[in-house]
Amino acid sequence: MTKVEAIRKVLEDHNGIATWEIIYNEVEKYYPDAKRMKDWESGLRGVLYREAYKNNIFKQVGLGMVALLDFQEEKVEEIKQDTVRMHSYMEGICVEIGNFLKLKTFTADPSAKYNNLSLSDISTLPTLPQFTYSEILDTSKRIDVLWFNDKGFQYPKRAIEIVDSIGTLEPALKRSIQLIEFNLSFYILCKNEHLKKVEKELACEPYTRIRDRYKVRDYDSILNIYNNPIAHATDDFLSVQTYF
Repeated sequence: MTKVEAIRKVLEDHNGIATWEIIYNEVEKYYPDAKRMKDWESGLRGVLYREAYKNNIFKQVGLGMVALLDFQEEKVEEIKQDTVRMHSYMEGICVEIGNFLKLKTFTADPSAKYNNLSLSDISTLPTLPQFTYSEILDTSKRIDVLWFNDKGFQYPKRAIEIVDSIGTLEPALKRSIQLIEFNLSFYILCKNEHLKKVEKELACEPYTRIRDRYKVRDYDSILNIYNNPIAHATDDFLSVQTYF
């Protein structure tokens, strides 16, 4: 079996789509010599990119996933009216952006789906790092998406809550403010129609005391970053201090 055939088999095992990590971890099942070369990872990427360039077998999906050419990606316009699916979709987007920034990523919803993959397949931290008191950890593990620094002891650098209805705003804010003593920003992502209501809540105690640390963005602004992160390189959502 060739490398191309081995990669295709891994993708078929995962319903036509996989992250690079999945490919790296499973390609040996079909190509036992895959890791014998010093730069075997770049070799696999080269094989795949060559085939993708030829529009032959593979294509890149999002920022860090690979799929078979006939794989049907989720269409955001088709799922915007479905609150549950949109919530999972935005979580997947935020996890992918965190991975793209070379941060460690954690999600409170590992079984949720994004482009046919579980978020546990995309996020890089299966469990929450034990960075503080157990009481704070118990609350933090319910935050939709957390980004952590990659090197050294892991501390949260961004807390992201997807507020798909105003009824979920207050619990989201209460979760995030538990991390007030750590060096991170808090993002609330919501529908455009909810922006003013979120801003109004942040003008109240206790959030008004740290209002400058809260950023409120609508879904479309984050989707624009996801679709072209290079063009949005100066956006504050991508500006994460990775070390203390």
